[in-house]
Amino acid sequence: MNQAKISIHGTNTAGLDGRGIGVAVLDTGCFPHEDLDYRIAGFLDVVQRQSTPYDDNGHGTHVCGIIGGSGKAENGLYSGIAPGCHLIPIKVLDCRGNGYSSDVLAGLRWIRENKERWNIRIVNISVGSFSRRNMGENSALVRGVNAAWDDGLVVVVAAGNMGPKSGTITTPGISRKVITVGCSDDHKEVNVLGSRMIDYSGRGPTNACICKPDIVAPGASIISCANQRGKYTSKSGTSMATPLVSGSIALLLEKYPEMSNRDVKLHLRDRAVDLGLPKNQQGWGLLDVGRLLA
Repeated sequence: MNQAKISIHGTNTAGLDGRGIGVAVLDTGCFPHEDLDYRIAGFLDVVQRQSTPYDDNGHGTHVCGIIGGSGKAENGLYSGIAPGCHLIPIKVLDCRGNGYSSDVLAGLRWIRENKERWNIRIVNISVGSFSRRNMGENSALVRGVNAAWDDGLVVVVAAGNMGPKSGTITTPGISRKVITVGCSDDHKEVNVLGSRMIDYSGRGPTNACICKPDIVAPGASIISCANQRGKYTSKSGTSMATPLVSGSIALLLEKYPEMSNRDVKLHLRDRAVDLGLPKNQQGWGLLDVGRLLA
């Protein structure tokens, strides 16, 4: 399997670019990078209540670039998976990347209330908690993502970087409804928030014995938009693998707009490439955009 097929440096399949598909991104916000600015369709700041898009951390901008960056600042070299989609960043994390469950829940409620306005089909959540008291399926975060899923949204959530032990999927990735994404290449040593890490991708099962993650994608040293004009940066972790899946789903929904979130999940399962790893490490296997859209 050639993982370059789903590199954010590659070209999209069959002329699809995610046009018309809204992707909400719960993160640190989004800087109006030239690769993104004209496609930031809406913005909500739950943290500081500002009205114009910004990102005082950079993580959310990087995630948005993986999903839908045009690559304009570098002549298309660092284009995202779905450069025609429109983005709706929701700032729920502060300048340090920290936040409260209540802010994430407020962002999810706002998305559900505004999904028709911007045709939001996908919610990308590269946010997670590993507090033991938040690990149950009755936790507020899990109930929040489940409600979004029940409203018809495709909710894509990071598995977290707490591996390699079993039972290390972060909340709300433990939800049995959402699509939980791990890293396919966490055997490569990377720098995550200043720490050298290897074999870090969250592993299942959950406390309810649900096999997680659902699917894996590359997350090591992914280059995407920085929170400065014309700049790019490299980041690693399941936070980077997750938007690769979200962007790919935007292409899928452009091709098959009638698909439900359940259809999308089953299609991902059926088209994933088995890496021969344990199910609680790889889920269904590796995302392959070409197979997904064939």
